[in-house]
Amino acid sequence: MTSMFRTLTVPLDGKAFPGGLPSFLVRDDVLCWTRREAGLAGFGQIARFNATGPDRFLEADIWWRHLVLEAEVTDSVELPGTGPVAFGSFAFSKTSAHESRLIVPEIVVGVRDNEAWLTQLTFDDGPLTEETALAALDRWVRSGSGAESDDMGAAPEGTTAAADSAGDASLGAVPGTGGVAVVRPLTLAAGATLHTGSLSEEAWMDAVAAGVAEIRTGALEKLVLARDVVATIPSGVHAADVLRELAARYRECWTYGVDGLVGATPEMLIQVEGRTAQARVLAGTLDRRDAHGEDGSPMDYATRVLAGSEKQRHEHEIAIQSLTKQLAPFSEAMNAHDEPFILELPNVWHLASDVKAELTEVEGHVPTCLALINALHPTAAVCGTPTLVAGELIRRLEHLDRGPYAGPVGWLDAAGNGEWGIALRGAVIESPETVRLYAGCGIVDGSQPEAELAETWAKFRPMLESLGISS
Repeated sequence: MTSMFRTLTVPLDGKAFPGGLPSFLVRDDVLCWTRREAGLAGFGQIARFNATGPDRFLEADIWWRHLVLEAEVTDSVELPGTGPVAFGSFAFSKTSAHESRLIVPEIVVGVRDNEAWLTQLTFDDGPLTEETALAALDRWVRSGSGAESDDMGAAPEGTTAAADSAGDASLGAVPGTGGVAVVRPLTLAAGATLHTGSLSEEAWMDAVAAGVAEIRTGALEKLVLARDVVATIPSGVHAADVLRELAARYRECWTYGVDGLVGATPEMLIQVEGRTAQARVLAGTLDRRDAHGEDGSPMDYATRVLAGSEKQRHEHEIAIQSLTKQLAPFSEAMNAHDEPFILELPNVWHLASDVKAELTEVEGHVPTCLALINALHPTAAVCGTPTLVAGELIRRLEHLDRGPYAGPVGWLDAAGNGEWGIALRGAVIESPETVRLYAGCGIVDGSQPEAELAETWAKFRPMLESLGISS
């Protein structure tokens, strides 16, 4: 490494952007993590780490800790997300060809608890002042949408400065369908098309039926099967527009954008602040449109159908046990809701539970975010249980490299704080006009293929709406 990693964090006047963090979602190459007007937005890239395989989390953890170990940090704000920060996205599968990544931006804007700040990060030897930070922010925000490689800065040795296209190593052209159009009552944007991806709807329902048959043999309790659709929009796919739409429509979700991966997830894999870790587990889904014409209020209907369903509660309990079992060795105390609550989103209701743990020292230190992710991922909520059996069955039945779908996405700082969601309700922008959407369903004994297919369309809805395609 030729130069020292330096960062400067200064307060920012939050009154200058009353819309909060989403006010900064103005570029298609923005890095973002936002919920209810708070969060982080990053611009540019001064360092990058890519990895594949089963050790991708630990390799990224070692790289990040080495990078920040001797960093020169000036931080007058001292909140989670200040100082050195990296945004990340990881492949779902250890066998995936998709490269997992950590990206260190040049500029980060943060908003939290009515406080705002600005961080400039650099390997250059030039001055690092509030004036240089404000000037860099102005340059990025005013220069418009699209990546600007001349402004990316010099990456330290051992990293790659040039950004790669998210998913292009593993997703490629639509296989196995011959371009079969999706038969759905959709209103498409002018000139837009929508096609099935790795499997046709009929083939995917056959996969669900095969999964249920495996569950009935006793080989596993739960399986999560995903499917993809591909939208082509001649007028262009603009990440910034998509992110702003998602942030406005899905305020209870965490809207994320990392290297062409965009979405709004309702599920928190792990959030770490100091020695406190929290997670939000979801399993059990109901399309809000199913409540039309039913007696009572919509929430009464959701409570009756979700909380009153043995199938839905069983699926939820499997997901809770999966997370708490893996988190227990890192915790000195843990608590979770005795009863799941109904999480109300614009498109669906979920059975949800929040888990909170006080972290304990393991081998002399508190585990980092990425060390926890290495232990937790994949949970039953996105894979199944037992994990190894479910993972093998997913590879056999899906005919799909999920890439970053259902993998961890989020950020971490040098102090060990971070927020990592599961990349759900999202898509990968594959070209200026093409975007691949993903959705998955938990399969248990009693799952019906037609109902699971309908559930995927409810989960596609946030991205379809943000792209101007309404179902």
